[in-house]
Amino acid sequence: MVKYKITHNRPECIGCSACVGVTGEFWKMGDDGKSDLVGGTKREDGWEEREIEEDQVEVNKEAAEACPVNVIHIKNLDTNEDII
Repeated sequence: MVKYKITHNRPECIGCSACVGVTGEFWKMGDDGKSDLVGGTKREDGWEEREIEEDQVEVNKEAAEACPVNVIHIKNLDTNEDII
């Protein structure tokens, strides 16, 4: 069962590609020089989101921690707790 969600504040992304360097499975660089969440859904406000499994949290947490502008967030959907 899916228990976590990544949200990516893409409008504030500076395109440093640190997330891609950590995990190309979940992150790629877009044509405009900003990162994209692979398999993510784009919202009307420009943010992206994707649900992930528990075993995918750690690598995405590392990607979020590598981001110098803190635009990657992970939430536990069961507890509504922000992981990062």
